[in-house]
Amino acid sequence: MATDGWHKVASEIDVDPDEPLRVRVDDAQIALCSVDGTLYAIDNICTHEYAELSDGFIEGDCIECPLHQALFHIPTGKAMSPPADEDLTTYPVKVENGDVFVQLHAPGDARK
Repeated sequence: MATDGWHKVASEIDVDPDEPLRVRVDDAQIALCSVDGTLYAIDNICTHEYAELSDGFIEGDCIECPLHQALFHIPTGKAMSPPADEDLTTYPVKVENGDVFVQLHAPGDARK
């Protein structure tokens, strides 16, 4: 159940530091990634061509698309290398009592 736009998507122990975790909230496909112990949520679909980033590889603080090897900066969603030139959407993440929550839209956000 969502409270103030927050959705429980996983347990903290489900997120492997070396492997993105695919989750879904409503129609949003999201990849949860752990970078140096901090969890991030980014769009799971590459902005260049349809490919699930959760099938890709985490390299430091970047994720590599499995299709054409475009790199995205996980904390910011910034496209770091071709062929992608459009950034990913990032989402706020919080962990409470071992549960991971992602906020799709902040309260009052017109995108609701």
